[in-house]
Amino acid sequence: MLPIAFAPTYAHPLPSGHRFPMLKYELLPEQLLREGTATETDFFRPQPPPDADVLRVHDADYYQRLRRGQLTRQEERATGFPWSGALFEREVTILGGTIEGARRALQTGVAFNIAGGTHHAFRARGEGFCLLNDQAAAAAWLLAHVPAVRQVLIVDLDVHQGNGTAAIFQHEPRVFTFSMHGARNYPARKETSDLDLPLPDGTDDATYLRLLADTLPRLLDDVQPDFVFYLAGVDVLATDKLGYLALSRDGCRQRDEFVLGLCHRHRLPVVTCMGGGYSERIIDIVEAHANTFRVAAGLWG
Repeated sequence: MLPIAFAPTYAHPLPSGHRFPMLKYELLPEQLLREGTATETDFFRPQPPPDADVLRVHDADYYQRLRRGQLTRQEERATGFPWSGALFEREVTILGGTIEGARRALQTGVAFNIAGGTHHAFRARGEGFCLLNDQAAAAAWLLAHVPAVRQVLIVDLDVHQGNGTAAIFQHEPRVFTFSMHGARNYPARKETSDLDLPLPDGTDDATYLRLLADTLPRLLDDVQPDFVFYLAGVDVLATDKLGYLALSRDGCRQRDEFVLGLCHRHRLPVVTCMGGGYSERIIDIVEAHANTFRVAAGLWG
């Protein structure tokens, strides 16, 4: 069984011509069901969590202003999304999905969120299509509620640095943040993760996979995590409009095989969130995301 968080609110309507590919949140679940990678019983519908679960990683003032639609025009513009009450509900529901996924992964070994990976959300602001930081909230939830989880590793392989996540856990030794990203990609001003691995433009499959293989096993040995969050952004593809790396779809799949395979072999529970993907053709985005689920089904299914 692959527990997968999904709610219809994930596919939030945006103004015509908006560059965020919201359609993928409709197409990806359909694809997984159609091909048999997932069944209806794998999906669960997340709910917004109690405020306390959000406020472990977000300032109360920011959270309340976000809820009430009181962000300044500059703050709203930085998020990339026009505010609405429905948008707020979407964001807290996604966050709740990652928390619930973490709870389920403790039993099943793995869980997914069809959305999530909102790693540009800081404690007191959002940016880059990220308003609330779902993986940060879920990591904090585990540390607060599950005594067996004493150390968390966040493996962020989106093409963009996980700046919000790095800042949130800057002084939290129980969460180790690892970001492997394009050196020249957004954000222009990077934060400091526990380990940053910036990559030059045009990094290809062989180079990317070699660096990952040289790094992640050592991290597991050094950090000794009890739980892993994996941000499996597909904006590392050569076809991506907002990324400067040059991975093929097969290289992206091999990346997922390596990360999820390590978690499976080490019996480390893992929650995977989809993160970014901005290829011109929606099929490139959906297929690359679907590969992540296919890999997990082969390991845990």
